Amino acid sequence: MVKEIERAGIPVVHMCTVTPISMTVGANRIVPTIAIPHPLGNPARTPEEEKAIRRGLVEKALKALQTEVDGQTIFD
Repeated sequence: MVKEIERAGIPVVHMCTVTPISMTVGANRIVPTIAIPHPLGNPARTPEEEKAIRRGLVEKALKALQTEVDGQTIFD
């Protein structure tokens, strides 16, 4: 689906824990996340730490959206 959205001219960021899967589906902008059961956080952290983790990932994804890429790129 990410390839079709990109083909329509809309940039897409695929956030996932297993980046090889993103590569297989053809995502151009890939942001690695935390863990399979909790991709955008860590429930063992305090609410403040959770917010910081999530904010960092969203900011990374927004930066990826603004970045021109030529092919698949992982934003670590």
